[in-house]
Amino acid sequence: MTRMICGVDISSASLAVRIGREGAAASFANTVEGISELVAFCRLHQVDLVAMEATGGYEKQSFALLSEQGLAVTILNPRAVRQFALSMGRAEKTDAIDAGMIAWFAEVKNSQPMCLSPASQHHLRALVTRLRQLTEVHTAQRNQQRLITDPAVQASFTELLAVINRQIRELAAAIAALLAADPLWSQLDQAFRTIKGVADRTVARLMAEMPEIGTLSNKTISKLAGVAPLANDSGKHQGKRRVRGGRSSIREILFIVASVVGRYEPDFIAFRERLANAGKPPKVIRIALAHKLLVRLNAKAREVRSQFLHSQRNPSSQQSITA
Repeated sequence: MTRMICGVDISSASLAVRIGREGAAASFANTVEGISELVAFCRLHQVDLVAMEATGGYEKQSFALLSEQGLAVTILNPRAVRQFALSMGRAEKTDAIDAGMIAWFAEVKNSQPMCLSPASQHHLRALVTRLRQLTEVHTAQRNQQRLITDPAVQASFTELLAVINRQIRELAAAIAALLAADPLWSQLDQAFRTIKGVADRTVARLMAEMPEIGTLSNKTISKLAGVAPLANDSGKHQGKRRVRGGRSSIREILFIVASVVGRYEPDFIAFRERLANAGKPPKVIRIALAHKLLVRLNAKAREVRSQFLHSQRNPSSQQSITA
């Protein structure tokens, strides 16, 4: 049975929509009022799925409000949609054409609705994002301060850095309290920290930006993070396997933490030495350690989730264990 799919091409100011490849088209403002009009448009056309691209955050409000109104929504990779359009010989671009291509891609790929994240997940992601931003600002200001000798300007740096440091401490405390207040997050936090080198910011980043951890296979979670070497073989040719795509912020923290874990955990140390002795270049070793760390974290998260689900289903057994 053919689904009725509404493609949405999102910009900062507008939402261009189309039913299917070449169906009814319209445009709405990317505001609360405009999204309400989009809801009415979708209901008028008996839409089964609303498909939109990830557009650097502009899609978040639409996704949340449409989901809250009971519409099934999915978010697509814009590069995949564009490659699909080119493969179909559709090089021309307008907002209406793009909306139709989004709908067509979702139809061909049989895209499934995505669940709306709980408010606590959005709050955690916002806190973690702000903490990362302030940390980057702090580093930049410290680097700039070293180049200045003028006392008045130094005082300005000191004042600004004090404000940034205070906000960083407040954000770190708020994140820690949020993780401690959630039973599942608290258990995941404890499990992740059993790996020497994994600390509070790593845990917070994982919880905020990779909530799927522990629910997906090692292969899938590695592709999601962009640390899974992708095959490049054809016939007798075996090309180099490279990593591509994925969530850059997660990959970045994995690279940093894996280098620390690689100095303390015995199996990581042995793994790194084995790769080095085999003549693998430093970049390959770096990716391999990050991949190994993510697989370890995913396994721990899977175990925690399984135990947590069991305790939720059998609260009496959990009481007997704690007693």
